[in-house]
Amino acid sequence: MKKERIRVISNEELEMSRYKDHIILDRLPEHVAVIMDGNGRWACKKGNSRIFGHQNSLTAVRETVETAVELGIKYLTLYAFSTENWNRPKMEVDALMSLLVSSLDEETPTLLENNISLFTIGNISHLSDNVKNKLNVAIDKTSHNTGLKLIIALNYSGRSEIVDAVKRINGEIADGKLNTADITVDMFSNYLNTKNIPDPELLIRTSGEYRISNFLLWQIAYTELYFTATLWPDFRKEDFYKAIVDFQKRERRFGKTSEQLNQKIL
Repeated sequence: MKKERIRVISNEELEMSRYKDHIILDRLPEHVAVIMDGNGRWACKKGNSRIFGHQNSLTAVRETVETAVELGIKYLTLYAFSTENWNRPKMEVDALMSLLVSSLDEETPTLLENNISLFTIGNISHLSDNVKNKLNVAIDKTSHNTGLKLIIALNYSGRSEIVDAVKRINGEIADGKLNTADITVDMFSNYLNTKNIPDPELLIRTSGEYRISNFLLWQIAYTELYFTATLWPDFRKEDFYKAIVDFQKRERRFGKTSEQLNQKIL
């Protein structure tokens, strides 16, 4: 009788299964946002240029998107390029834009295969024509997909988004189309880039930094924040699972008391 070979399960597989097994599928966040940070430090630790880190971040993007699809998360927003990122060395900015173009070409078929629709937030008018054309093609091709909505924040600034919304509202007031008495929280949200997109319930930031970096400032009023020391190029499915498990352990009160949530006080 042939003796079966015993496969040794790695620690990584054990950790992944441990967190995944504890995920409650009917309590998933509808919208997860991610600040993808640490590419440069990851590359420097390996003795390479920052561009090398950006190039090696694509695996983390793919695994994050795959995990969102696998779990059934409806919205995933990735902070790809902020308005402040233009201040980086021109060589790095050019490399980031080139990487974006090549990624759109390579990944659009995968988006179609997995029923993912692509969106962007931010002022893309400042991007090159080549980048804008690639984005518009990918957005158009995936527009009929009904699964995960993948939102890429490009040339995005939370402060600018709010200021632009105020300007639009002020313009409508000046034109007599709107009264100041009509301004409400819900109405204001309709003037933001994220109109028709629910606020994120979970925000993940990698690399061990504890700040928001001008990202979705209005939208994260009640978002649960999760920080991990993992540098973005090393972020994998098990890291995403761990963030979801941590999120599900939290009590989201929205101003109420624990007793009210547990129906002890009506």
